[in-house]
Amino acid sequence: MVLAIDFGTSNTVLCRWNAATQSSEVLTLDTLAQRGTGPAVVPSLLYVEDAQQDQVLIGQPVRDRGLDGSSQRCFKNFKRGIGTSIQGFMPDLDGRTLSFEQVGEWFLSQVIAQLKQQEESIDEVVLSVPVDSFETYRSWLGTLCQRWDINRVRMIDEPTAAALGYGLTSNETVLVLDFGGGTLDLAIVQLSGGRAQGLGYILKWGQKAMGNSAQRVSTAKVLAKAGENLGGSDIDQWVAQYLCDRHGMALSPLILRLAEQLKIQLSTAQSASESYFDDETFESYELTLTRGQLESILQQQGFFDRLDERVAQVLQQGRRQGLDVADIDAVLLVGGTTQIPAIQTWINTQFDGIKVCGDRPFTAVSAGALQLQQVTLSDFLYHGYGVRFWDRRNNCHGWHSIIPEGQPYPMTAPIELVLGASNENQPSIELIIGELGRQQGSTEVYFEGNRLVTRQAQAGQAVAQPLNEKAPNIAALSPPGRPGEDRVRLSFTVDQDRLLRVTVEDLLTAEVLAKNQAVVELS
Repeated sequence: MVLAIDFGTSNTVLCRWNAATQSSEVLTLDTLAQRGTGPAVVPSLLYVEDAQQDQVLIGQPVRDRGLDGSSQRCFKNFKRGIGTSIQGFMPDLDGRTLSFEQVGEWFLSQVIAQLKQQEESIDEVVLSVPVDSFETYRSWLGTLCQRWDINRVRMIDEPTAAALGYGLTSNETVLVLDFGGGTLDLAIVQLSGGRAQGLGYILKWGQKAMGNSAQRVSTAKVLAKAGENLGGSDIDQWVAQYLCDRHGMALSPLILRLAEQLKIQLSTAQSASESYFDDETFESYELTLTRGQLESILQQQGFFDRLDERVAQVLQQGRRQGLDVADIDAVLLVGGTTQIPAIQTWINTQFDGIKVCGDRPFTAVSAGALQLQQVTLSDFLYHGYGVRFWDRRNNCHGWHSIIPEGQPYPMTAPIELVLGASNENQPSIELIIGELGRQQGSTEVYFEGNRLVTRQAQAGQAVAQPLNEKAPNIAALSPPGRPGEDRVRLSFTVDQDRLLRVTVEDLLTAEVLAKNQAVVELS
């Protein structure tokens, strides 16, 4: 079976590929999915029953048993913390210190375990990832799949998958706005007809699968993409704080849950209300919210300004490709947050006269991820990459950019860099590659008390994630290096599998110390 997983901050959706119909179908996990008239989504909730014994409860049963009000043992929005540098702490439960990665592993492993009880073996998994995710998150996902004994794993950006999931046809160009519980992702995607030589980028294990030369498929070309750590959980936090300030209450997980319910109700009603009983003070409250109040909260938090910035970023990238707003055929809405009326009004204002489609907000990503069976992707690197160096003037490490963001791959020409030794009798060249975030508009994830929140980084504050600190040495120097002389020439390229490769030439001995050596995998 070929499986696609859209692991979301609020909900998780699974699809499988039906070989008979050559189409994707949503999997229903009755024991985990929420019930109702909508799609069979699994709430991304986890309750720890016994941390030492790895006993956890996930999905809808957490809500059914009323366990999502626990502040210590229940986890939500944990996807946002995976692979990030968190300021704060995770709780100790049952004598075990937890991490976001551990909670995420428990959740996804339980999903797979439940699936294997009702389905045949899983041959391949396609994972959708946020545009703005760092390689540490992608690497965590790949390692986790390896523990599941799965032969092949692929990854695809969430908005690109959504474009395919909406049934994009040849010669159409769409802007995908994927707005879920934890991330805002945008992408401009163009599909064209043609015969493919491969079936997409395979992350780990095995060879690149080859297409059937007699099969007519399409190519999805990603023209632009942008994203940031902003989602529905932030809105829940703002609404909950507004209610607490208005009624003089203390913020709690239950109030956060009620704030989310009010927000959801306002997708179909002009006003919403929920009852809240404080079991400590024995006070009862009637919590009410109108669409106008919700829009005012969003305005006060600068929410629409942040949306404007991300749209401007993705459209600017599109213009560099010769694409104007008038060339966009449709705007595709993905994620529960796009159901908020104020956001839909903003979208219609931003893209006046362009068709807006929003009938598959929860299933488009996972269904589209499976289209890698039929579609070849033409993509570029979202982040930039640099080499770490010691900044003597500021007495700290800095980063020298080598691969700019937006670099198409595979690269046709190498990028060269000449390095000298830092110390007397230096025995080898240390090369630490870092994934560079945006210097403006970037978002930090951090703890405030016991809750996970986000904030905008200060202007000019660079964000970097070292990728290979455990194995930085790429070549030995013989004789040892000395400061003050150019010693090695590095030639960098990125291949079709997003591997950064380097060739190292010793300028003193004219010897090639490393040839086309893989250093790290890029995103």
